[in-house]
Amino acid sequence: MKTKTLFKTAALASTILAASFSPAFAQEKSEFRVAWSIYVGWMPWGYLEDSGIMDKWAEKYDIDVEIVQINDYVESINQYTAGAFDGVSATNMDTLSIPSGGGVDTTALIVGDFSNGNDALILKGEGDIASLAGKPVNLVELSVSHYLLARALDSVSLSEADLDGVINTSDADMIAAFATDDVQAVVTWNPLVSAIMEEPGANMLFDSSDIPGEIIDLMVVNTETLAANPGFGKALTGAWYEVMGLMAAGDEAVLTAMAEASGTDLAGYQAQLASTEMFFDPADAVVFTQSDQLPDTMTSVADFLFDKGILGEGAPSADFVGIEYPDGSVTGDAGNVTFRFDTTYMQMAADGAL
Repeated sequence: MKTKTLFKTAALASTILAASFSPAFAQEKSEFRVAWSIYVGWMPWGYLEDSGIMDKWAEKYDIDVEIVQINDYVESINQYTAGAFDGVSATNMDTLSIPSGGGVDTTALIVGDFSNGNDALILKGEGDIASLAGKPVNLVELSVSHYLLARALDSVSLSEADLDGVINTSDADMIAAFATDDVQAVVTWNPLVSAIMEEPGANMLFDSSDIPGEIIDLMVVNTETLAANPGFGKALTGAWYEVMGLMAAGDEAVLTAMAEASGTDLAGYQAQLASTEMFFDPADAVVFTQSDQLPDTMTSVADFLFDKGILGEGAPSADFVGIEYPDGSVTGDAGNVTFRFDTTYMQMAADGAL
């Protein structure tokens, strides 16, 4: 299960670590390390490591790539930011706030999927989003759950100030919390959403399918490392899309291996995939990444992060970090571009050029 927590302390630590360890002058090398965390859209990383698919593609480009599972999601991003890894699985929001906000120039190498129902706002009993006014909401603060709540409230012209507070609740405690009399509404992610919706009176008010394409799951890599070592990008991308092909074909052995690694069964994993918009075809990922929607989404995400005080240490405005898109356009500060969406390698996969 993916822990999407994002704390101010983590962001501050990342800024300090980035200043100490970020490679100022990346060089050609032959050994690379990539970190990933358990989540429905990132299970392929574990499979391609265990199956030998990663090794096959790495050998093609005369390199070695180690794929390392890190149980703590935020810690994996912190370690990447510190230079311990060359790449990491992360959401668009967390990439912007931690490595990019901390000054580490980072490229979204693979746009793997977006949440299309995996994240949800659930009320106990009858009501709608407007009825949340004056009620407390339990969620993991400063996470994509917090972002989803903000988007839900905005859809009915409410804000967090209209609530009776947001109560920081660990994902590990969320199901038990919903069962208590004190908790009236929660925001969380799968598989917790599925479990809570089985509780009597659970009423889903809003989910990530209401904001399609905004909670995006990526494989991001250090921009300078990628520039100096294109074979690294080619190997990662080639291995990823080989597994995407197996998943798209419904290979039960592959899907079962991912299900078991994530702590569920085949049916449970397929249910999570059903609320995940996976880009099995690299051409679809390219189209999504080149769309006009992405800059609008990232601007909204930057606004949210700045409002919560976690868009980089001392960020003077929501435009603090420059974000570059495939056509060369930039949102935010064009003089401080540290987050880049690049379709080069996904397009190579689409063209059969890897």
